[in-house]
Amino acid sequence: MLSSKAKYGLKAMVHLAEREGRGPVLIAEIAEAERIPKKFLDTILLELKNHGLLSSKKGKGGGYTLARPAERIMAGEVIRILDGPLAPVPCVSRSAYRPCPDCQDEATCAVRGVMQDVRDAMAAIVDNTTLIDMSKRRGRIEPVLMYDI
Repeated sequence: MLSSKAKYGLKAMVHLAEREGRGPVLIAEIAEAERIPKKFLDTILLELKNHGLLSSKKGKGGGYTLARPAERIMAGEVIRILDGPLAPVPCVSRSAYRPCPDCQDEATCAVRGVMQDVRDAMAAIVDNTTLIDMSKRRGRIEPVLMYDI
């Protein structure tokens, strides 16, 4: 199950994607708009910044921005940073594999086979869904108009 931390992280990242190109966004604005506890959001955004998904600016006109274009940030990356591996059991994890202590034979384990399918299906979706894709589901993406003369 997706944790509140990952859910709030995704919501905040989509919020930032919807404001891409308009300058830094204050944590308080994100927290209020997305109904996320501000103190919890502080921790989440710092973790995403430490992993290179966000940039921040202090002082007047400060706040958070995406560190790279929203169409290059996948939901799966955000989830893995905040929640760890997608696998529902450790024996099917690609990044944090551990054998299950109660399993006699992984090759014939019916639970493992099904959980591997779950992991693969989930990864196929979240690793191919960008922040822009998520924002389009809300219908809030607004084009940034630029006029060059």
